[in-house]
Amino acid sequence: MAKQNKAYKFRLYPTEEQEIVIHKTFGCVRFIYNKMLSERKETYDRLKDDKETLKKVKHPTPAKYKKEYSWLKEVDSLALANAQLNLDKAYKAFFKGNAKFPKFKSKRHKQSYTTNVVNGNIELLDRHIKLPKLKIVKMKQHRQIPVEHNMKSCTISMTASGKYYISILTEYEKEIKGKEIQSVVGLDFAMDGLFVDSETGKKANYPRFYRQMLDKLATEQRKLSRKKKGSSNWNKQRIRVAKIQEKVANQRKNFLHHTSKEFVVNYDAIIIEDLDMKGMSKALQFGKSVADNGWGMFTSFLLYKLHEQGKQLVKIDKWFPSTKTCSSCGSVKEVALSERIYHCACGLNLDRDYNAALNIKKEGIRLLAIA
Repeated sequence: MAKQNKAYKFRLYPTEEQEIVIHKTFGCVRFIYNKMLSERKETYDRLKDDKETLKKVKHPTPAKYKKEYSWLKEVDSLALANAQLNLDKAYKAFFKGNAKFPKFKSKRHKQSYTTNVVNGNIELLDRHIKLPKLKIVKMKQHRQIPVEHNMKSCTISMTASGKYYISILTEYEKEIKGKEIQSVVGLDFAMDGLFVDSETGKKANYPRFYRQMLDKLATEQRKLSRKKKGSSNWNKQRIRVAKIQEKVANQRKNFLHHTSKEFVVNYDAIIIEDLDMKGMSKALQFGKSVADNGWGMFTSFLLYKLHEQGKQLVKIDKWFPSTKTCSSCGSVKEVALSERIYHCACGLNLDRDYNAALNIKKEGIRLLAIA
């Protein structure tokens, strides 16, 4: 039996007093992170040419700062400890060459903190949750957490519009057996419709939520730009803009969850291309279209949903000529971007995206056979 993790996200409804404590914790976590980063940066600048000595330097814990800044004692100590752990991860990623040097966090950075479950300090109650320093907080629990799932940690966050959420990370034991692959589908990325599948040749009919809301968003953003920054009216308008942006994000996420679930239920393996979405966005100047499309989020949903079922997500090489290849005879030819129908000498006349989806499926089946 292998250990698995799953997170559950719920809306929180703290009282005014609890909101004050939450905001204090946000600030203290940010302060500790920046304070530690400042000291590490100073040490790094001084010893970066002597890597062996740099590796041996012992960094202080949050306890050191509590003596000098007594107000740090007013918040959850585990939240401060997690701030240090996050910095440690960022620092290690930098030295491994996987990331840039950690950046300082500002108030505009995502407002959140993480606390751990220790000796019953966090407990689920009827429509409420007990949390360190906050005590009993009202919560909208729209789904039950299975009894065999053990809570490990909780992340409290606040959106730009002022809504509070809690993400509960759980751990459980489950043996995931690989399922025999019988049904396979290939998905060809489509900028205007998310994807075209190899079974029906139809697009996902993805509602372009961002584009639909663009005019309203632009109007509200213009109103915001005319108000004095920091004023009461500016803040009210800022929240209006944030609510529109959050609605778009929630609509997109909901659609992608339902669509990915449908594919996972019906297929044992899903084949996609390993695309560089950021690169496409910059090279083809499709910034807004790529952001509205949500392909990256969709593939991440597919991955974890398939894993839970013992099924597979197969990514084929991004240079595989899925668009240039005839799905009937296998011949390859150049295809202009303006050509929407794939014409082949063998007699095939097919929508270019549908043709590509068929080729993606075939290549995926080949990779599965040799795996």
